[in-house]
Amino acid sequence: MGEFVNVEVDAGIGTIRLERPPMNALNVAVQEELRAAAQAVTADSRIAAVVVYGGPKVFAAGADIKEMADMSYVDMSARAGALSSAFDAVARIPKPVVAAITGYALGGGCELALACDWRVVAEDAKLGQPEIKLGIIPGAGGTQRLARLIGPAKAKDIIFSGRMVDAEEALEIGLADRVCAADMVYDQAKALVAGYVNGPAQALKAAKLAIDGGLDRDLAAGLAWESHLFAALFATEDRREGMTAFVERRQPKFIGR
Repeated sequence: MGEFVNVEVDAGIGTIRLERPPMNALNVAVQEELRAAAQAVTADSRIAAVVVYGGPKVFAAGADIKEMADMSYVDMSARAGALSSAFDAVARIPKPVVAAITGYALGGGCELALACDWRVVAEDAKLGQPEIKLGIIPGAGGTQRLARLIGPAKAKDIIFSGRMVDAEEALEIGLADRVCAADMVYDQAKALVAGYVNGPAQALKAAKLAIDGGLDRDLAAGLAWESHLFAALFATEDRREGMTAFVERRQPKFIGR
């Protein structure tokens, strides 16, 4: 669907595939194609779950520094919001989303992975936020999503130092959810979300909204948000089918409505 980002659909799983060799550098064009891809998989009723994949060699090694090098404060202040919102579009896909990470997920590549619900990481992969070494900080969600995922102290260690995190450490601190051989990453990522393909799509959407939205609220507001989403599901056909199937002691047949 784009020059650098494509969407493929197979058995209910959509793959957002980065294709800007050699390192999938995330320039403005890639950022905007990611936004379009996120919107496409959101709207496509054939797609129940999503894999974000950079290919067998590299996930994404970061932003296109050559493109950024000559930008002024005025230039970046005009662009920074769009940069952040392009990644946020991936985070807001209302379906289960997993990043399949090979090679490097650095800078913007790590931020893209953080925008997903889970991360399947190759044994030899490296993750990190090295922006500090360029005299800047992460600008597409890294300071916010990394701290929420692994805690502020560990996030500060990674962001302040700009160091790379290997797969073993990523798994230990919660930055990775599964680690496997590089040639198995894509298949393992698909396997992780395959169980949701025939699930209750509206309930899955509500669960994601409740968890992600609750992180931005205090407990009382989060509980109210949860109650609202919980009650709304009683208007769906899948809720009726799920409860009827439970009473009748059979497997439910969800239709996504």
